[in-house]
Amino acid sequence: MLTPPTVAVIGGGQLARMMQESAVALGINLRALVEASDGSTGQVTVDKAVGEPADLDAVRALIDGADVLTFEHEHIPAPTMEEAARLVSVQPPASALLYAQDKLAMRERLTDMGIPCPAWARVEDEAQLAEFGATIGWPLIVKTPRGGYDGHGVAVAHSPADVASWWGNGPLLAEALVPFTGEVAALLARTPSGEIASWPVASTVQVDGVCAEVTVPAVGIRPETAAEARRIGERIADELGVTGVLAVEMFVVGEGADERVLVNELAMRPHNTGHWTIDGAITSQFEQHLRAVLDLPLGSTQLRAPGTHVVMVNLLGSSHTQPARALAAAFAAGGTDAKIHLYGKEVRPGRKLGHVTVVDADPTRALDRARAAVTALKGEAPAD
Repeated sequence: MLTPPTVAVIGGGQLARMMQESAVALGINLRALVEASDGSTGQVTVDKAVGEPADLDAVRALIDGADVLTFEHEHIPAPTMEEAARLVSVQPPASALLYAQDKLAMRERLTDMGIPCPAWARVEDEAQLAEFGATIGWPLIVKTPRGGYDGHGVAVAHSPADVASWWGNGPLLAEALVPFTGEVAALLARTPSGEIASWPVASTVQVDGVCAEVTVPAVGIRPETAAEARRIGERIADELGVTGVLAVEMFVVGEGADERVLVNELAMRPHNTGHWTIDGAITSQFEQHLRAVLDLPLGSTQLRAPGTHVVMVNLLGSSHTQPARALAAAFAAGGTDAKIHLYGKEVRPGRKLGHVTVVDADPTRALDRARAAVTALKGEAPAD
């Protein structure tokens, strides 16, 4: 008897948890290497093992008999990628994932491609940082090339002294502080065979470096700007050989006919800016990622309800020790057709605990309703 396809995934957070939901529907076996058996993914995945990406024995066991290996985060050591590639199809491959792992490599490659990015420099020491700041003006954005996420490893520097403790582990990435008018995300998927499917471009709101709100289709930008963001995302996926889901986060700068986008970050996996697709698109990013890494035909990326807007608001922290106990209040506040997703995580201040999605013809009303549901889940009093 043939066994179902097995997708091995490294990581046990909410992204692999939501991959599991799509895997169940497709009859795919998802096998996860998780950080904790009772973590977000461990709670819902039967085929799992506890281990770290750097543990080659654990990774070998994970991919034994699997059809493909994929990831829910980019923090995968090079030796793990090399060993896995000897034994199984790895999607995305190391040659592509590099550009989501290393911000300096990403900036260099995109600049070589002519993709618009903020002004940037590789800085090896305080003197080079000071020189770059003197050239383009302070303050700057300074980033560690590897390991950062959700605002970690990113600082607004008004002088070299603001990142004095960061030296000693290699060069840093310095960038201009972009006077953006908004932020957008292009979300797409690509198969190893080269098929690409893009969802509508989303407008996003970040709070303290963390995605807080997403609206689709994007609001507040020209249609031509959204089309350009989509073209940039598809070109990056094609030329870098990305497989699976790719999210390209961009700044919107300029006004009127001068409005344009600058690429900020890349993520080669399902992404927070795509959670709306679960309830708002015909094919969710999680189903699409599984289909893409298995080189299956990609699904439709159209909205389930054409002519509407889809809004997603993140639940970041809560005064409730168990937010699910506040579901009744959340539905009362946001409407019974609000879609609530909780990740089974231990509550900590500012932690991503879940999200709420609302579909409505009026994006402002959708946002108000999603915010109201999240406020209830946080245990806060409704805004006046």
